[in-house]
Amino acid sequence: MTTTDPSLAPLHRLPFEEPGPPRLGELPGGAPAWLVSRYADVRQVLSDPRFGRAQLYAADAPPLSDVPDLVNNPDLMFNQDGPDHLRLRRTLRRAFTPRAVARWQPWIAAIVEELLDRLEERPQPVDVVEEFTLPLPVAVISRLMGLDASAHDRMRHWSEHAFSDGSHAGEEVESVLKEFSAFGAELLARRRQTPGDDLISSLVAAADAEGGLPEAQLVSLVCGLVVGGHDSTMTMLGNALLYLLGERPESWPRIAADEDAAQRAADRIVHLVPLGDDRGTARHAATDVEVGGVTIPAGAVVLADCGAANRDPEVFPRRTLEDLFAPLEAPTLSFGAGAHYCLGAWLARTELQIALHRLAARFPGLRLAQPVDAVVWRSGTTSRSPQRLAVAW
Repeated sequence: MTTTDPSLAPLHRLPFEEPGPPRLGELPGGAPAWLVSRYADVRQVLSDPRFGRAQLYAADAPPLSDVPDLVNNPDLMFNQDGPDHLRLRRTLRRAFTPRAVARWQPWIAAIVEELLDRLEERPQPVDVVEEFTLPLPVAVISRLMGLDASAHDRMRHWSEHAFSDGSHAGEEVESVLKEFSAFGAELLARRRQTPGDDLISSLVAAADAEGGLPEAQLVSLVCGLVVGGHDSTMTMLGNALLYLLGERPESWPRIAADEDAAQRAADRIVHLVPLGDDRGTARHAATDVEVGGVTIPAGAVVLADCGAANRDPEVFPRRTLEDLFAPLEAPTLSFGAGAHYCLGAWLARTELQIALHRLAARFPGLRLAQPVDAVVWRSGTTSRSPQRLAVAW
């Protein structure tokens, strides 16, 4: 689904309220929820084990979504807590360490260069989403997971429904996710029978060594890797190019010339530009907990606003907030914090840094070939980025 609705402003222009003490608000369906927006408070909520995810899906809990998307599947690793979560997380943790990702950099760079070669041959203007921001993360996650080209087109279809924002019919989402789960189960079965040098084979071996992991949770883990492994990076890269080429073109030469500067710019963009319009990641309070001088009662739903927290002037001064080359003053909350910190953070950062640096170096005169306000947005999912983005050089 796409739209040119003018209310869909670029995500780097989204307004955020000034961070303040926890206050009572509402979930989209009208149920009460506590809103937390200051950096220290959000970090506490995301790191304190008394704030969990699993109880959000208890029988008597208010629904977080009207559509049965993957994000709200109780079997997903992100929605597990305590020992159940740790068992799943241990099966993947070693695969995504900074050292492991560093070993992948040469072949990620080779994929980038191959795509840039193709981009250079296309008649201008070129849709950089079709030619670069989408195929790059698809190629990377496909190589990591040992997926063939037949899965590439289906990835976008699965992602649109797995991360639905509620605009798809429930029956449609259920049907697509059933197909997607069947794909994940079949992939696990194939890797058990014929292991290879890929992430799924490593996952199967680690899961068997761990023992006691329900198959439904492993299937959800595989499906989460397939769609999450490319959707977030595609979204970040598309929004980054819109921001840089549309409003920060003076930064392009430095990103081209200096890999370290490109990394700092990538980190700052991840910090400033959210993946979508959603303003909070939800948690459930197991007991009464004091946060920022306010007692949040047991059983309450808490929405931690990472976007507002990333702009907290007590931590991130106004004078450097939009300085693309200034190191972050504190760890960004864009990848979360605590036990549920995103395992793919290092991979996403690496892809974004290499992509921006190599693209800027190859095309120093890259420019938007359309007004920012004319961008057609990919919508219908919880993440948002340009559906198409015309560029020239």
